[in-house]
Amino acid sequence: MTIERDHYEELLATYSQSSEAIELLKQHRPYLELMPSMRRPTESLITIPMPIVRLRKIEHLAHAQLKTYEPTLLPCEVVVLMCDPEWKIKTGHEVFVFVHRPEEDFSDLLGRWRKTQLLLGQEYDWMLPPKYQHFLNEGAEKRYPLFVLFEETPERVRRGLKGANLPFVIQTIVKTQPRYNEVSEGTLSSMPEPEVAHDEA
Repeated sequence: MTIERDHYEELLATYSQSSEAIELLKQHRPYLELMPSMRRPTESLITIPMPIVRLRKIEHLAHAQLKTYEPTLLPCEVVVLMCDPEWKIKTGHEVFVFVHRPEEDFSDLLGRWRKTQLLLGQEYDWMLPPKYQHFLNEGAEKRYPLFVLFEETPERVRRGLKGANLPFVIQTIVKTQPRYNEVSEGTLSSMPEPEVAHDEA
């Protein structure tokens, strides 16, 4: 069986909602524990579908340096930015959600996370939704991936993510509502530290 485009689009739309993103994080408890407040969960995160960052570039001129910004679309489906609901500021943790795309194999899926690591290995800030424009939007100290697979996802993709020690959940789409069948047994302590461009092997 192959992954249906409608199922992919369904999950993209679902995780664009803060309440659904929280439900997703519940499937990998170490990420849920990154939320600053469980009493005010929807105020403790911002979800951005198909996120855009502004990469900071330094141009060296004859007698000065010029800082410019290059808007760049990240190759993930949704980013979840953790926020302090009391102080209305973004914390230093970001979760990147990668939904398995139709016809995507393991190298493609993992490659999207690696590209994200490379892009964010430099200074950047976020293009936030208008509702959150008053938030400080600089990049985070810690970046974490979470992969969302389908029952139709080839077994080698699951095996590859386990081998790379990357957390994933497996979804069943039932009447436009995702249901969680399986969660990998990763923990934050076993997660690789976020890499920057000059540290990539």
